[in-house]
Amino acid sequence: MSSYKDLFNILINKNITISLAESCTGGKLSKVFTDKPGISKIFNMGLITYSNKSKIKILNIDPKIIKKYGAVSKETAFLMSSNLKKISKSKICISTTGIAGPNGGSQLKPIGLVYIGITFKNKTLVFKKNFNGNRSVIQNKTIKFCINEIKKLI
Repeated sequence: MSSYKDLFNILINKNITISLAESCTGGKLSKVFTDKPGISKIFNMGLITYSNKSKIKILNIDPKIIKKYGAVSKETAFLMSSNLKKISKSKICISTTGIAGPNGGSQLKPIGLVYIGITFKNKTLVFKKNFNGNRSVIQNKTIKFCINEIKKLI
């Protein structure tokens, strides 16, 4: 957590705003941020868009995209993050969508498959990760990956 504290101080000092659209992490990434006193200076919003309906209604994702590629896909992660940027106007926007288990996996999309979208400076990158472990471990590895990628950006 101490490395998180350093990151949060840098974000605050540089006035880099951040917003999150979480699915597989279910608000845990937002909690990591909101546990830091003073984070309200840069933390705009944390949305838990867990259902397809919420991704469509709140993040304006075309239902055809979800139908064609699935909620757990690079296309959905890209749109979650880039559309959040339009909504929040934050400097950094992050999305997480994946299969944390213990159920829901398939041969094409196994448990541990996570897509992370990061929008920064009008560019959106999507990372595909295959994490091992139980639900909690997969969520925590996703959070750690997100934090490390933010560090690289700033």
